Amino acid sequence: MKALPGGQFSVLLVDDDTRALELTRMLLLNAGIGTVLTLSDSRATLPFLEEHDVSLVILDLMMPHMNGVDLLPLIHHDYPHIPVIVETGAGEVDTAVKCMKSGAIDYLVKPVEANRLVNSVKNALNFDDLLHEVSSLKNYLLNDRLEHAEAFAEIKTTSRKMRSIFQYAEVVASSPQPVLITGETGVGKELFAHSIHEISGVKGEFVCVNVAGLDDAMFSDTLFGHKKGAFTGADQFREGLVSKAGMGTLFLDEIGDLNELSQVKLLRLLQEREYYPVGADTIKTSSARIVLATNIDLEARIREGRFRRDLYYRLCTHQIHIPALRERPEDIPLLLTTFIDVAARHFGKRRPTPAPELISALAGYPFPGNVRELHARVFDAMARCNEGMLTLENFPGILSSQPQRPAPVPPILSGESNGIYTIFGRLPTFREIEDYLIGEAMKVSGGSQAVAASMLGVTRQTISNRLKLISA
Repeated sequence: MKALPGGQFSVLLVDDDTRALELTRMLLLNAGIGTVLTLSDSRATLPFLEEHDVSLVILDLMMPHMNGVDLLPLIHHDYPHIPVIVETGAGEVDTAVKCMKSGAIDYLVKPVEANRLVNSVKNALNFDDLLHEVSSLKNYLLNDRLEHAEAFAEIKTTSRKMRSIFQYAEVVASSPQPVLITGETGVGKELFAHSIHEISGVKGEFVCVNVAGLDDAMFSDTLFGHKKGAFTGADQFREGLVSKAGMGTLFLDEIGDLNELSQVKLLRLLQEREYYPVGADTIKTSSARIVLATNIDLEARIREGRFRRDLYYRLCTHQIHIPALRERPEDIPLLLTTFIDVAARHFGKRRPTPAPELISALAGYPFPGNVRELHARVFDAMARCNEGMLTLENFPGILSSQPQRPAPVPPILSGESNGIYTIFGRLPTFREIEDYLIGEAMKVSGGSQAVAASMLGVTRQTISNRLKLISA
């Protein structure tokens, strides 16, 4: 990924017209693009790229010394990972089309219309972000990489499924796009948000706000703040949480409960990085990384007319779904022993030994409150326990009429905790690996077969045919 630390992109403008350089630089900065660098001498481009991390190059075709037509193939050869947009005069469109065939991803005809330029840059950066994400994800999964295991230390798990989610979280953590975390109440969505914040490299603090139950006025005041005199009782300026997050991470929990007006304001914040403090006429911009969470089915809310479709599509660029505890019962033994240790210290008691039948009973219980419920039940059981053995008697209501599942064997004991076994639990076939990668590419591309095909280096028809086989 060619984003700078903290998820900011760096765009390089190459043009001999210094006035055009400055105008374009200011336009992109005002659009929230990130860092915009300029060069007026095309001969300095390759040495500059060797010394700097650049996400995108915007290249003028007609320049002295070395024109863009000659420079483009050199950039494409030495830095094939850097996308290039070319700018050309009205009479040079044929040349621009040839440049597209030589590796440019778009061309702009001068004078460039502002919205056309901004949209082209954003589309190029987003597409390149997706390409990198799938490439990194393939590398992470096939090699079982996890470079920031310490960032997930608070999430106790032995689940292969959860480790795969950790790996995906590492891939998207540096992306400037919003991350949507979904899952039932109590699965640990805020812990994942903290992990993403730690890995992302952003410089500011982690700011968390639960937006459930906030009407539009309270939502606006909480997030955006207000100016003095904005309303009755506003006797002084208030900084909102967006401003407090600064260059850090803003975590918005329970966004599925937002009302229509608040959804519009959130969409503007995500899309334009802009907002108005209550009572203010001056627009403010945000550099905060935004992570959101919900336990609600947003697609169902869309069908009910209670959630904006455009906001949903803006949110689901990077989506992490945390499985319920009942879907990963292999984690129950580790979580149980972890919470027993914590509770024993809290109550000042000796650590009891969990009875074997207790683990089996817990593995068969559905845990509607997930990890949070298990934590609460263990603390309640430790308050009841006065002996050296923790038994079912200390967990009232756990036994149910449903047949109990046997306690799972943690992967670390099965000898299959390394390599590709982490994903499949066995050595998969090439067909299974291909199906898995296609599925991940479809998720990352938002369901676009064309984008998924480009990311994986195959044709759209190949993706279509394999999806038909998978669903058959």
